[in-house]
Amino acid sequence: MEISLPVTLAVLGAALLHASWNALLKGSADKQLDTVAFSIGSAALALAVAPWLPAPARESWPWLAVSAGVHILYFAFLANAYHWGDLSYAYPIMRGGGPVIVALLGALVFGEVLPLLPSLGVGLVCAGIIGFASGRAHPRATAFAVGNALVIAAYTLIDAKGARASGSPVAYALWFFVANGIVLYLWAGVRRGAAVPRHLAAHAGRILVGAALTTGSYGVALWAMTRAPVALVAVLRETAVIFGAFIAHFWLKEKLTRRRLVATGAVMLGLVALKL
Repeated sequence: MEISLPVTLAVLGAALLHASWNALLKGSADKQLDTVAFSIGSAALALAVAPWLPAPARESWPWLAVSAGVHILYFAFLANAYHWGDLSYAYPIMRGGGPVIVALLGALVFGEVLPLLPSLGVGLVCAGIIGFASGRAHPRATAFAVGNALVIAAYTLIDAKGARASGSPVAYALWFFVANGIVLYLWAGVRRGAAVPRHLAAHAGRILVGAALTTGSYGVALWAMTRAPVALVAVLRETAVIFGAFIAHFWLKEKLTRRRLVATGAVMLGLVALKL
């Protein structure tokens, strides 16, 4: 029930990528279209590689389809959370709530009951992550962030099941991005019409950067879930809020408060408890 050093370093790298694309999204003028654009860009990158790999096992296809559908909610809630609230407020709530739910449900879904010390580590990391969310915020920012924490927990468990059933987590991740891009393009086309292709054409460079960050972040996380307990990978990945706090401070000019520094300490203690 432990996580190896190579997997740990890989997931920490994925956490940095995740915080970076969320900061890129927060700085966007049209957050809804950029969420869709990043997904479409990820689909294009994945489609360039996926056909050359062995196809995921058929047992994983239903999980892949369900995950693509659930991600509509994820990106819709994400865009609205950043529309109504700061990155340094909404991001920790979204990322901190998910691992708590995953840790609780992981025992039921995967039979992965964590020992006492890793459980303490999960609790410390999650408490520290949620501790980053300080200051007043619009009620809608809180509502969308909490709702997205539930969605994150759902797709984490769904994709962990799919990746493990696939026999090829890399191929599963790539085909997920293809399916997700198609579903989101159709969804956005109904809502925004011709604005979608115009946005893609006007912001191609930004979209490729966001797509590369998104693809790398989630692809590594899915691979890690086949090498270590899902709860440990999920909570380790959410240390992205530490990267996010510093990115928000230095790039988006949001305050790095004393409370957030204390929260960083709690996360670090949690990582020690996880034997990292």
